[in-house]
Amino acid sequence: MTDHDLSKPDIRKANDCPPLPENATSIDRMVYWLGLGLGSGLPRRAPGTWGTVGGLIVAIPLLSLGFVPFLIITILSCLVGNEICGRTSNLMGGHDNPHIVWDEWAGIWITLLPLSYMGIADSNFWQNISQPSSVIGILIAFVLFRFFDIIKPPPIGWADKKVAGGLGIMLDDIIAGIMAAAVWVLVMLILPF
Repeated sequence: MTDHDLSKPDIRKANDCPPLPENATSIDRMVYWLGLGLGSGLPRRAPGTWGTVGGLIVAIPLLSLGFVPFLIITILSCLVGNEICGRTSNLMGGHDNPHIVWDEWAGIWITLLPLSYMGIADSNFWQNISQPSSVIGILIAFVLFRFFDIIKPPPIGWADKKVAGGLGIMLDDIIAGIMAAAVWVLVMLILPF
């Protein structure tokens, strides 16, 4: 167990989200709100799961932009996520509070990249996204990402325990997203869609 694990709340219990300090600047307030996934990380129980749902809801219209724009947005979310998560963590007074869910947003977006690449974002996006095969594909992506993010097999667990700061908060979810995306592709190749 590392030093930064000692200040991390027990995620098996209901936890209140730490309040924003009263002396927070406007930038702090904006970063804090982004760190909370625009409020999707506020629930006392399973904020990571609720944060992933929030990220998924935001991803749907972003997917309609096409693969390249969605890829750029996903990469940018990972890059700015280091600052967002690190600063939100500092504002909360502990490392990787479970209510910080920007990392879950980036992770689920990574998991959805193969779906975006498959061309779901053509001129009939809203019709395609509502098809049973697309809905099942999105649900499988969600389940796979949550599985890898919760179970934390190597190297995810290593990143979660050994890397500190905003990068440490982001890295395990980035790896979970990559692993979930790889398994998602295999599942989609096996299923008869």
